[in-house]
Amino acid sequence: MPALIASTVAGEIERYLRTGQTDPYMAAWPGTWGERAQRSRHELRTALIREVNRISSGRRSAIPLQDSMALVRCKVRPMVHGLFPPSERDAVLTVLDHSVVFITSGNIEQLLLEQRWDRTAWNLANLHLDSLGAELLSPDAERLDGLSEETTCYVSTAHFERQEPFADFVVHEVSHIFHNCKRANVGLSRTRRGEWLLDIAFHKRETFAYACEAYSRVVERARDMPGRRWLAERFEARDHCSDLRVDLGELTTIVREAARVRNGWRVILKSCG
Repeated sequence: MPALIASTVAGEIERYLRTGQTDPYMAAWPGTWGERAQRSRHELRTALIREVNRISSGRRSAIPLQDSMALVRCKVRPMVHGLFPPSERDAVLTVLDHSVVFITSGNIEQLLLEQRWDRTAWNLANLHLDSLGAELLSPDAERLDGLSEETTCYVSTAHFERQEPFADFVVHEVSHIFHNCKRANVGLSRTRRGEWLLDIAFHKRETFAYACEAYSRVVERARDMPGRRWLAERFEARDHCSDLRVDLGELTTIVREAARVRNGWRVILKSCG
């Protein structure tokens, strides 16, 4: 019987490493529900860390981050100022200061251990491996530059090695917090529009994130309104987005229209709200 259990546990671990899938009943592990939960979590995460270390052996994150909080605030401040009234900006920025986690070789093991969900840990492992140029745990694993889980964003440091003119994965992932975080959680009162920081239509959430990402780069690179319009006219969504959940023509139009007004963030919000 022990050999059968060990073989079944080994099979569950192998399935998890190759697919990210787990048995919600943890039937392969012996004991009560609580004991099975504790044992399966420990063994799955230990195996995941071991496999990540094996695949990434000899590779390290290339860019150390000296002051990630200052970097995040610099990137997201224009977006927060454009989307929120003055009375709410400080509360939102304070939350965002601690919401972005950059995945590095130095913190990946701890991040994998502390994730609430096994699937999230598996996705983070693949995100890290991809940032190192290593093979993923599965050929079917999605290639990600960032991942949002409730009010935390995980971003690959490989982002800083790229020179794409309209890419900013920090802004992209942070924008998802606005529809994942309740106003009450940051000390703001509920409004007639709802309990979330921003009321974003469910089917427009990725459109909103990509539009914020591209427009943030337009604002960052242009010195004046004519410069913004010039840059936005050169934005083509099909060159920067392959997400099937996004209407590329609509995304291109939103970014260009946002660049034609002083506060383009409001144009993006209205288009996706």
